[in-house]
Amino acid sequence: MRRKASAPRDRPRGEQKWDFRLYVAGQTARSIAAVQNLNRICEEYAAVGCKIRVIDVMKCPQVAAGEQIVALPTLVLRVPGGPSRRVIGDLSNTEKVLTGLRLRP
Repeated sequence: MRRKASAPRDRPRGEQKWDFRLYVAGQTARSIAAVQNLNRICEEYAAVGCKIRVIDVMKCPQVAAGEQIVALPTLVLRVPGGPSRRVIGDLSNTEKVLTGLRLRP
């Protein structure tokens, strides 16, 4: 049984939306998998929703350079008032993604 995005598993209510930027290289299998996995993670674990921007570095290489993206796909979580958090890969291991972004205790 799937949980709704409004039913949190690990997050207290009242937290801000998760603000993600996913850097990919075109429509490769890894890029497509990363987008699908991120959408699934947001549906299953985000208490108040997600803001997702997918940035294709093949179309906007200057953005990747400015963000110091060195491997793809890279997921960046923007944290208000704090440093951004990053995970590299296709995001298929949900536990590692949540732990790496410090979204799970």
